[in-house]
Amino acid sequence: MKKLFLIIGAPGSGKTTDAEIIAKNNAQTIVHYSTGDLLRAESASGSERGKLIESFTSKGNLVPLEIVVETIVSAISNAPKDIILIDGYPRSIEQMEAFDCVLQKQTDIELTSVIEVEVGEDVARERVLGRARGADDNVEVFNNRMKVFLEPLTSIRKFYTDKNLLHKINGERGIDEIVADMQSFIQSKI
Repeated sequence: MKKLFLIIGAPGSGKTTDAEIIAKNNAQTIVHYSTGDLLRAESASGSERGKLIESFTSKGNLVPLEIVVETIVSAISNAPKDIILIDGYPRSIEQMEAFDCVLQKQTDIELTSVIEVEVGEDVARERVLGRARGADDNVEVFNNRMKVFLEPLTSIRKFYTDKNLLHKINGERGIDEIVADMQSFIQSKI
């Protein structure tokens, strides 16, 4: 049975970096996928689906539900390891509900936990605008991404808290401390 950990957090919370380090530290047992990377890879492929994805992501908007769920389920099904970290998902109530429906039908995947890396909006803004990796790292797009993240957050937290799956981690500490905390929690669940 594959054990799935979803890692959520604001843009700039460090969720992708944290998950990458944990997967690297545990390369024999853990694989990491970033929803953003999965979607960017599809976008970069130049396929029709990739062009569609690009039309949404270039504006900081969410990619349509069925494309995201399809992409993630495909990644999990083809994962070479049994412990899977996926960051940046779900980002909406609809994504959460659709993914939950898909997981209910799976017998070989268990959603073990949803880990939220918590950071304040000021910290998130400073990190994103400080890194300025690409066209989507500007104030206008950041503000939209933050709004898109915050709008469904209360409902997402409640949904996973009610299922006894939500675990929060303070993302405003040093990276080593955050990674150690998250890795220790993951290990305790497997």
